[in-house]
Amino acid sequence: MHLLVFAPAGVFVVMFACSFLYDRRLIRNGVYLFLALLFLAPALLVSLESVSETAAKILVVAVLVLLVLMPFVLAVFLIANGVTMLRREGRRLANLLSLAAGAGILLFIGLRVLANYTRWKPLAIALSVVGYVLAYVSLLFVCFLLYSFVYGRIRHRGAVDFIVVLGSGLIGGSRVPPLLAGRLERARAAFDAERAKGRDPLLLTSGGQGPDEDLPEARAMADYLIAAGVPADRILVEDKSRTTQENLRFSKALMQDRKADYRALVVTNNFHVMRAAQIARREKAMAQVIGSPTARYFWPSATIREFVAVFLAHRVLNLGICALLTAVGVLLAL
Repeated sequence: MHLLVFAPAGVFVVMFACSFLYDRRLIRNGVYLFLALLFLAPALLVSLESVSETAAKILVVAVLVLLVLMPFVLAVFLIANGVTMLRREGRRLANLLSLAAGAGILLFIGLRVLANYTRWKPLAIALSVVGYVLAYVSLLFVCFLLYSFVYGRIRHRGAVDFIVVLGSGLIGGSRVPPLLAGRLERARAAFDAERAKGRDPLLLTSGGQGPDEDLPEARAMADYLIAAGVPADRILVEDKSRTTQENLRFSKALMQDRKADYRALVVTNNFHVMRAAQIARREKAMAQVIGSPTARYFWPSATIREFVAVFLAHRVLNLGICALLTAVGVLLAL
């Protein structure tokens, strides 16, 4: 009987394993993994209860308290992070994401309290609808975070022919900023590790020239690597791309010209790994993605931005589900 409670979790573990082996870059892997953990939790609770009912009750109470406090703690954290982002990175829309998310959580909680107090039906219906949509989006966000964490820590053991570094913009027209320097150092470490194993990959820098830049990003990135000791003849330059999709598409063409059955690693920042992997799959690039560290204060807003981009990349499915949930929410609230 106790083994049966683990059956649902086992089903999703198998689904995750099959999907992961098919292609580890699939976003749906995160959904399977989350559902496996979600069904595993009550199964473990049942097992704990058979050993100690008191311990099981304490754990349930602790989880319930955590669930009640989590929205408030998360909102305060996001607002504080948003203030830090504005102070350090300037007043740009992308830097407002964590602040807006935190304020949105508090606003929703405040309106929910107001609706319960006033019993105003239009507000209750609106919040009910928003609640369904937020639940769906929050579920996807948790799955995205979970699998981004897992995917970003997978070691890629096979030999690679190319290590592609994605550009992220220059400062002062020609200088490599810290964010991009982190990518280049991560790529150089991977390059050195491959050479230490007797392999001889090429480093491929990818990035075009922006309107406020004196030279293409890829050229500045190549100069940085050469100054760091990488042989110039082991560097390829792709200097036409303007987006991540073009980075991977144009880099793929260069790699295929040199080796049809190439294998590559793509280097970006850790918050960008999952979306870059998704784009690599869509472009049919034979590459996995690894990430370089990002400043802690920068990570929340950047991660929210990446999630929004992934969400909209599947807009037909996601917006369709949101529309369906909206209709259901209205019907149930009437």
